[in-house]
Amino acid sequence: MPGKLTRLQWMLVLVGVLGTASALAKDPVVPSDELVFCTVCHGVQLMGNPIIRAPRLSGLSSWYVEKQLHAFKDGWRGVHEADLVGMEMQPMAAALTDEQIKLAAQFVAATDSPMPERTLAGDPSAGQALYATCSACHGNQAQGNEALGSPALAGLNDWYLREQLEKFKSGTRGSHPADTTGQQMRAAMQVLGDEKAIDDVVAYIATLGQ
Repeated sequence: MPGKLTRLQWMLVLVGVLGTASALAKDPVVPSDELVFCTVCHGVQLMGNPIIRAPRLSGLSSWYVEKQLHAFKDGWRGVHEADLVGMEMQPMAAALTDEQIKLAAQFVAATDSPMPERTLAGDPSAGQALYATCSACHGNQAQGNEALGSPALAGLNDWYLREQLEKFKSGTRGSHPADTTGQQMRAAMQVLGDEKAIDDVVAYIATLGQ
């Protein structure tokens, strides 16, 4: 429609806006030409872009990023008909070679950007009790555990965490037979009975790693 920007135009405009925040990173990392497309959605220093539901990736462990990119590439993440954002990521990852996936994972792990702002109205105090189950895999500070295949949660956008927990709960994510850790997450979601519980535990996670 006239007067409205297309999704791609929004991406390009927002990349330019977010570029002003690159100076906030301690050691700005410049992506190689073959990886610069990552910043189109996820922003400079991979600081995230909530308008297009692209989460902050800065500092995620390379092993986890590599695993998830392969999950998208191999077709067991981002193919569920209800996972619209995942379906946009899936062909991006499918176009990468194994070597490019390794480089992308290293790029993500090397970046640094400001911690995301809290956007949800959950109760961190109530969420702390709920997080006790999560801490067995993700650590008491949500720092993650590679041996268990559990990623760090601290530093992720609260809205993104909520969306992923909702996807695990509904089966939009974690239903594929190859996604063993995803199936574990689906089982763990039984302790979060409603949307308030999800918001509360996410609100508590948002207090960690600051």
